[in-house]
Amino acid sequence: MQLVKTHRDTLLRPLQIVSGIVERRHTLPILANILIRKDGEKVSFLSTDIEVQITTHAEIGSGGEVTATTVAARKLLDILRALPDDNDVTLKLDNKKMTVQSGKSRFSLQTLAAEEFPTVAQAEHFNASVSLPQKALKHLFNMVHFSMAQQDIRYYLNGLLLVVDGKNVIAVATDGHRLAYAQVEVEQEFARQEVIIPRKTILELQRLLEDKDEPVQLDIANNQVKLTFADIELISKLVEGKFPDFNRVIPKGYKNNFTLSREKLLRSLQRVAIMTSDKFKGVRCVIEPGLMRILSTNADQEEAVEEIEIDYGGDSVDIGFNVTYLLDVLNNLKVDQINIALGDSNSSALITIPENGDFKYVVMPMRI
Repeated sequence: MQLVKTHRDTLLRPLQIVSGIVERRHTLPILANILIRKDGEKVSFLSTDIEVQITTHAEIGSGGEVTATTVAARKLLDILRALPDDNDVTLKLDNKKMTVQSGKSRFSLQTLAAEEFPTVAQAEHFNASVSLPQKALKHLFNMVHFSMAQQDIRYYLNGLLLVVDGKNVIAVATDGHRLAYAQVEVEQEFARQEVIIPRKTILELQRLLEDKDEPVQLDIANNQVKLTFADIELISKLVEGKFPDFNRVIPKGYKNNFTLSREKLLRSLQRVAIMTSDKFKGVRCVIEPGLMRILSTNADQEEAVEEIEIDYGGDSVDIGFNVTYLLDVLNNLKVDQINIALGDSNSSALITIPENGDFKYVVMPMRI
């Protein structure tokens, strides 16, 4: 039975969309497969790792039959990528084997029954539905994703807090050492909702969302979030647990603050970081009226010193930071100027964008 006959790139796109979450090694072998459903010309592609599920579809079916099967995602993707760009591709299903044919090339792949494929059950009731441009949601995730924890025992940190509050959609991420906060305004108004979206889901959405004004529909349930955009539907389980109160973490009322070039600070920190070791990434920042001095040393008694002139007349502050945490935020921000606010050497620092309250980055000090 012929499933699909189309141009290579037309088939490649839906496969690339769904294959990102497919695990190479899994306790359930069928989860290395994708589910392909054909109903006449409409063909849907679905992948899941039990926590996240992605579905997309394309009008590339051949013949009027209705059928479904599952096939190894990586193998099918690798075959298509290796075929010439300008070739047509045919997928056929016979005797539990899928044949991929293109020009003089032919591949035969094992399939597993579609009935055995475990799909994620969609929530019956959603508490809130928010619509915003794809580029706005992608921007939110981009501004905070680097602060998410990785495999922290406090599992609620291994993800991103998404808050819908009135007309604001807020994203917050923290690993306990730094915290990033970003918000965008939407046209509708909603009752407050808070959910923690898993790290893997956020990274996958950053890959799939595009810098377009086309809307993404965000549906929030008690244990699940569903995002629908373009021809993609992504369903993800939520992380259970209580996220830290980010409003208490963000410092307020610091008197010692100054504005400087993001690029200049980034380049200085990159040079000073050369003298840090893999085990110890600490740098000292000495802020005095008119001057910021950045210093690093290592076990070999080597050192680096950078000086930046700043427009500052506050108290002298000698404070240490993990240089990686500073480089992460500076590499991520696409602005000319940043503002740094400080308390004392034992207080966290606050990095913001001048005249913009939509982004805040808090970084804890480090003893050096």
